[in-house]
Amino acid sequence: MTLLVHTFVRGKSGKPHLLDDPPDGSDMAGFESCRTDLWGSERVRALGARFLPELASYDLYVEPEDIDDFLAECELLRPHAAELDAHCGYREGYVAERLANITAAARRAQDVGGGVLVW
Repeated sequence: MTLLVHTFVRGKSGKPHLLDDPPDGSDMAGFESCRTDLWGSERVRALGARFLPELASYDLYVEPEDIDDFLAECELLRPHAAELDAHCGYREGYVAERLANITAAARRAQDVGGGVLVW
């Protein structure tokens, strides 16, 4: 299985409604194993991440009021992407590409007052 990232808005009932994905396949957030091997790893936690490590236990919903903090977390991890590739045994650029997809979804969420779902 694959982890996906989507932008959502909440309807009147409070239920999340997923927005259309970009046509270029940039909805990929990693392999299913990335939940624990990457995003939920002690290395990512040690870098100061608090949102993405939640994926080790369950799907991640970042609510609209937390998008700015989530974007800051993505920016915090970005300079460490190559180090995380090596640590996790991924090809060079894998983490940077997945992080770029997650960041793009968060920016779309910011533009529409929505949130981000990684699942």
